Amino acid sequence: MKKVELLSPAGNLEKLKIAIEFGADAVYGGVSHFSLRIRSGKEFDMQSFKEGIDYAHKRGKKVYATINGFPFNSQIKLLKKHIEQMAELEPDAFIISTPGVLKLCREIAPHMPLHLSTQANVLNVMDASFYHDMGVSRIIAAREISLKDLKEIKKELPELELEVFVHGSMCFAYSGRCLISTLQSGRVPNRGSCANDCRFPYEIYAANPETGTLFKLVEEEGIGTYIMNAKDLNLASHIKEILDSGAVDSLKIEGRTKTSYYAAVTAKAYRMAIDDYYTDSYNPQKYQYELESLQNRGYTDAYLISRPFERNDAQSLDFTIQLGTHQVTGEVTGDGEYFMCKYKTLPGDELEIVAPLDGEITECKNDIGEVYKKDDRYFLKLNRIETKNGKILDSVHSGNLNPIKLPVKLPPYSFFRIPSSPDMGTYPKK
Repeated sequence: MKKVELLSPAGNLEKLKIAIEFGADAVYGGVSHFSLRIRSGKEFDMQSFKEGIDYAHKRGKKVYATINGFPFNSQIKLLKKHIEQMAELEPDAFIISTPGVLKLCREIAPHMPLHLSTQANVLNVMDASFYHDMGVSRIIAAREISLKDLKEIKKELPELELEVFVHGSMCFAYSGRCLISTLQSGRVPNRGSCANDCRFPYEIYAANPETGTLFKLVEEEGIGTYIMNAKDLNLASHIKEILDSGAVDSLKIEGRTKTSYYAAVTAKAYRMAIDDYYTDSYNPQKYQYELESLQNRGYTDAYLISRPFERNDAQSLDFTIQLGTHQVTGEVTGDGEYFMCKYKTLPGDELEIVAPLDGEITECKNDIGEVYKKDDRYFLKLNRIETKNGKILDSVHSGNLNPIKLPVKLPPYSFFRIPSSPDMGTYPKK
């Protein structure tokens, strides 16, 4: 049986490694302004992106290179060179958005599989067939598509792979094609430099051009002024429905510019959901426990399961972001022997260990501290805070760049976390 692919964001080399270690089958990322996330594109250069590709391939994983920006005429010569350079790195596919870039890729790198970005807005069999005939092997469906329509496309084009977003930020736009940021700040979302203007609060006015009178419209109390602020997508509770359809080949997580912890937890949660589906042990509460630990704008299941006109809960009206159930306090280094502080930590603090699913944790107790198991979870408690160079600290705070010794080696890139408040972080019953 061919299992569905889990595809995670790779905003830089560390996040690429973390996503893979926490369960992703494939990752996507890019280099330079031809990638639709300029901030994450700057995190990679050709050398580090190649290192990431090699890291993934050694572990039997895939890397898809994003060349999904919308180029101007003045950039076409540079784009051709970029396609040549990216092909030399040997990723597993290119993600592209426009017919012109598609044509260039087929001319310059005819051996490279092509995935069509969600920005191309494919919603139906007709458009899917058109791009498939042009050489696209996978379509990342429009954010607004329904599971019913995906099934129709798969029925008509069984050889065409279909990819859907299951988690991450949603835009006040049509499949991410937005112009608000361009209008207000000159930062072009469709070329990777969105200023996230839809997340701001706004005041609304009505103007009478004949009299020059300006009226402020006052919103009903409790409705709020975040009129374009979409909630975050979360389909972890619908993975069974999606996979039962037989129409989806890849589940995609958004978020190349988000934190390393986000890369880890989303990969882990959806890895558990996928694996549990295939072993008939599907338990949405378990996956939501992990996802609720992330900062978010409120969650919605959006449009894949329900049609857009049936939804009235996809907008976050009174805030831009809320804290998750947990606060990240530390990240284990790549050698597994130290951790970097992410939040104030004191001796005696009980820190939950968030490790990759296949990571081996050894319980121990010594002068530095102890690692123990409680309620099916592992915890760390430090007796002393000792830096790599032997200095003893009363406490350690975020921003301290000294690696802190662990009482025992832990799985690389594991995280530590504590509940954001005493009434948060209740682990679900089996």
